[in-house]
Amino acid sequence: MYVKYLNQNTHSPATMSNLFSLRSSHTALVDALREERASALLQAVGVVGFALLTAIAAQVQFRVYLWEVPITLQTAAVYASGLYLGWRNGLLAQALYLTLGLFLPVFAGDGYGAGYLFGVASAGYLLSYPFAAAVIGALSKRWKAFSGSTLASMVGGALIFVCGVVWLHYAAGHGTWMESIDKGFLRFAVIDLVKVLGVGLLYSGTRYLARDGA
Repeated sequence: MYVKYLNQNTHSPATMSNLFSLRSSHTALVDALREERASALLQAVGVVGFALLTAIAAQVQFRVYLWEVPITLQTAAVYASGLYLGWRNGLLAQALYLTLGLFLPVFAGDGYGAGYLFGVASAGYLLSYPFAAAVIGALSKRWKAFSGSTLASMVGGALIFVCGVVWLHYAAGHGTWMESIDKGFLRFAVIDLVKVLGVGLLYSGTRYLARDGA
């Protein structure tokens, strides 16, 4: 009994270390989607696919009365594009999404075109998507474990909210920065954390299921 207890405690620190490690101990087939390993065709499919996924996610929206920014699943697609595609193709996927919005109604709402993109109160969030995906992709090049991918998405999410709140402050003419932080960040913080954790679990799960040698 004592030996069993000792063995459990001996392995416990290693288990805890693996749990909170930013880096993954294995490679996976889905890593081939990243630009450094993918063929040109696979990269193109990934970029177009995640641009369309972001467009679809934008249509899953919930509008709360008097809220200036709707609740959507767009940011979840942004996080996923950075994790799965890497920094360059994640950026390209979101840039393609914004380009589609110049000609098609792919944003959350009925509007599209340059006037809508740069005139809507939530434009700061939208314009930050390519850069957020690039940051997430760059960080997750090494941070592929659940803790690492989640932290990478949180950094990307922070960039989105900073850009979004600053734009919202001036576009909506808020009287104070606290009002902008409340309406543009605090109301969405818990919801976005759920999306970050959900995408992190999905990414880690697919990497585990598709791990090399599985």
